[in-house]
Amino acid sequence: MKPAEQFVINGGRPLRGSVAISGAKNAVVALLPAVILADEPCTIENVPDIRDVTISLQILSELGAIIVKRSEGTYEIDATQIKDCCVPYDLARKMRASYYFMGALLGRFGQARVSMPGGCPLGDRPIDQHLKAFRKLGAACRVDRGMVDITSAGLKGDRIFFDVVTVGATMNAILAAVKAEGTTIIENAAKEPHIVDLASFLNSMGADIRGAGTDTIKIRGVQYLRSTSYSVIPDQIEAGTYMVAAAATKGDVTLTNVIPKHLESIISVMEKIGVGVEQFDDSVRVYYDKPLVKTSIKTRPHPGFPTDMQPQISALLCLADGTSMIMEGVSEQRFQYVDELRRMGADIQVDGKVAVIEGTGTLSGAPVKACDLRAGAALMIAGLAATGITYIEDIYHIERGYADMEGKLRALGADIHKEPIDPSGDEVRSNRSICG
Repeated sequence: MKPAEQFVINGGRPLRGSVAISGAKNAVVALLPAVILADEPCTIENVPDIRDVTISLQILSELGAIIVKRSEGTYEIDATQIKDCCVPYDLARKMRASYYFMGALLGRFGQARVSMPGGCPLGDRPIDQHLKAFRKLGAACRVDRGMVDITSAGLKGDRIFFDVVTVGATMNAILAAVKAEGTTIIENAAKEPHIVDLASFLNSMGADIRGAGTDTIKIRGVQYLRSTSYSVIPDQIEAGTYMVAAAATKGDVTLTNVIPKHLESIISVMEKIGVGVEQFDDSVRVYYDKPLVKTSIKTRPHPGFPTDMQPQISALLCLADGTSMIMEGVSEQRFQYVDELRRMGADIQVDGKVAVIEGTGTLSGAPVKACDLRAGAALMIAGLAATGITYIEDIYHIERGYADMEGKLRALGADIHKEPIDPSGDEVRSNRSICG
């Protein structure tokens, strides 16, 4: 068995240069299951090389899809031969987005059997709204020993109102409804860019989806979805992460292959903190312009400040002057990373969904562990800005959602490498805090 690896970062070097942003993780993990609905082969471009994509492709292959890698980031997928409606348990439990196979399989076959999803340990994120949507479309849902069984004699369009704004359930409802008989109206829908991307992908195959990106989505069911070639949108969270890393290291970085409109809420907060930002047609330049200052932030559903950027911006505010406050308005247990930042000298107090950050201006390298994807990104940023060496374990969390982060950072001037974890260090590591 390959030994576990860690990132080793020798901090204190400003990031400078240009970095190309990969395809959006939160979009592609829905687009890949959506191919199941197609009645002809499809080609997806700008697919990021991340663990969640690898798992999604493995699931499609296990179900019977034929997958051909045409070039780096481009896959041709023929899902027309799929007969199996049961997603392998061992694969589904490795990522939360496996639940999109529920909607896709249900939409095509009228049945699906998928394990309860895994992924990042971010507290209670139930799938009740997903099941509510399926039931409104005429499906019967049952959870049995960790498996979700969904069956229908024929899906029919209906009005679906979500009790809370939920990205996952909105996308699953779209997947299930696109071939349902009649019209489906989704109310209190989430508005994130990756929801628009899913709708655009399906529409390019002949679906009739209108209103994606607003709180009301209208879907007229179709019987046939043709072949398409489609490029995944750029990843707004990856872009935001590199923006924060540039500012934290007092650097100057230009991000290419981005959609600046998707970054508006992130740019607004960065500018409040004192970071220099220049926007162009498909690129953004971020540079350290002056000392960073305190601010207050509340995460909200899109178009508000994204919860997936909260840990990264917290790391940046540790370097700002004054007392900052972050209120988490979306996810449960998003502050699990705080103990790890404290090991690096951060002064953060958490009370429920509110974190108070006393800017210390400096961070120090330390051994830390990534407890989830975005927490891992925050520790990467902290390590890049810190004095001394930072060791980050459990980097599989980071690799779930960031394509070649090590290589991209090194190209920007970071002193970073990956190395095996020395088994002889187990005793030392057992005495440190473990995130989560």
